[in-house]
Amino acid sequence: MKSLSYDPNNTGLVVVDPYNDFISEGGKIWPRIKEVAEANNCVPHMQEVLTAARAAKLPIFFAMHHRYREGDYENWKFVAPIQRAAWHRRSFESGTWGGEFRAEFVPAKGEIVASEHWCSSGFANTDLDLQLKRHGIERIIVIGLVAHTCIEATVRFAAELGYDVTVVRDAVADYSDEMMHAALEINMPNYASAIVNTSDLVEALAA
Repeated sequence: MKSLSYDPNNTGLVVVDPYNDFISEGGKIWPRIKEVAEANNCVPHMQEVLTAARAAKLPIFFAMHHRYREGDYENWKFVAPIQRAAWHRRSFESGTWGGEFRAEFVPAKGEIVASEHWCSSGFANTDLDLQLKRHGIERIIVIGLVAHTCIEATVRFAAELGYDVTVVRDAVADYSDEMMHAALEINMPNYASAIVNTSDLVEALAA
């Protein structure tokens, strides 16, 4: 693996969808992710990366999924299957515990929460690209949920926009090992310049 180095003047951490519904016991989607997430210690690794990024003075950005609100999608002409599933489950429902940040990932003062994405990419129809550019960010480190949907879509879009992307493989999770393999071993290596472990990333940030 090539030597890792991150300049806080042009590198930002992007945390995708750290909602209770995803990564907390009792969350609507947690039972589907739990086995994979616990196997790779996804949530503790997400916390470790976030702590290390803050210590290294990296700007922090949160790319959050649209929170369900009454009436969503009802008058849309077309609704993607992933959106239809969120609609029926009332995923990340606004005003409920499930639609709140897990406590360890509540943004600190000065950290940026981009406008919510409606499908999978943290960039599509949001201000994430604008926020990154306004803060001088050219390289991003990506962690969060879910590997083959929001993480992969965000990474692909970032590459299209010209960002250099690092993905932290054990700070993401998915519904199955097969989906993790497809995202991390087959698809994302085409778009991410580096796919690394938490320990390697934390060491690089500390340096």
